[in-house]
Amino acid sequence: MTHRGPGPVLSALDRLERWTGADQVIDAVQQKVRSVPLGAGRDALHGRWLGHPVHPLLVQVPIGSWLSATVLDLLPGVRRGPRALIGIGLATAVPAAVAGWVDWAELHRQQQRVGLVHALANGAAISLFAGSVVARFRGRERTGKALGLAGLSVTGLGGALGGHMAYRQASGANHAEYVPHVVTPGWHRLGDVADFPVGQAVRRHVDEVPVMVVHESGNVVRVLADRCSHMAGPLSEGDIIDGCVRCPWHGSVFRLADGWNVRGPATAPQPAFDARIVDGAVEARLRNLETKTRNAG
Repeated sequence: MTHRGPGPVLSALDRLERWTGADQVIDAVQQKVRSVPLGAGRDALHGRWLGHPVHPLLVQVPIGSWLSATVLDLLPGVRRGPRALIGIGLATAVPAAVAGWVDWAELHRQQQRVGLVHALANGAAISLFAGSVVARFRGRERTGKALGLAGLSVTGLGGALGGHMAYRQASGANHAEYVPHVVTPGWHRLGDVADFPVGQAVRRHVDEVPVMVVHESGNVVRVLADRCSHMAGPLSEGDIIDGCVRCPWHGSVFRLADGWNVRGPATAPQPAFDARIVDGAVEARLRNLETKTRNAG
């Protein structure tokens, strides 16, 4: 039996993930994106209100508009429709790109390398479609159609890179989603109360799943899954402030009481555990999801 390698496409993408040539550019662009004073709008662009990144939702409109325009270009005598559709695509590509850049700035380096090329491809597509509109209004329909077809082809390349980021590199995915599926029911012993200093985060394990334990005053114990839902950062190494924990990697903030994500870039909450003290020992069990939803509301 012949065992084939990953093929030229995946090999090229793997090389792109490891390519360090653009890292200085990435650092500069990341700093610029993070410095834009978006306020609460940054969380909205991340999609915290939606429960997952908003960028994939926004890109459907320009892609659909441009695809429809290209289909209409194949029909004889149709001119106004493609122009309008391309214009709609250009207008809606702006918020989609802004949301994409905001998400990109909070990814790890391998994802950012692919994401930079993804953004460049989409930028090239926008330029091609803009040129298509200009050519059409100047009466150069054949040139406009050619530029539109080229723009759609480049859009496909950008979409393929975006799919690689989402499905192979797990950018935008909930990195804590697996926890409820691997933790067994019932109470699990985490250690003696004396092992958990008041006000400090301590890392322990439940069924080999890392959890963060915070012993608060009044013998109240909070337990959350330790790996941040955004990019799996170690919450137990973050700051505990005002009943919340701040991820040390990208700054997502989660409420200790129920794991609710009160600030992005995380768009999903942390799996929370019920905790109790029995005979001087701390025990935890995975919280019922319905209880968690009621607390978040």
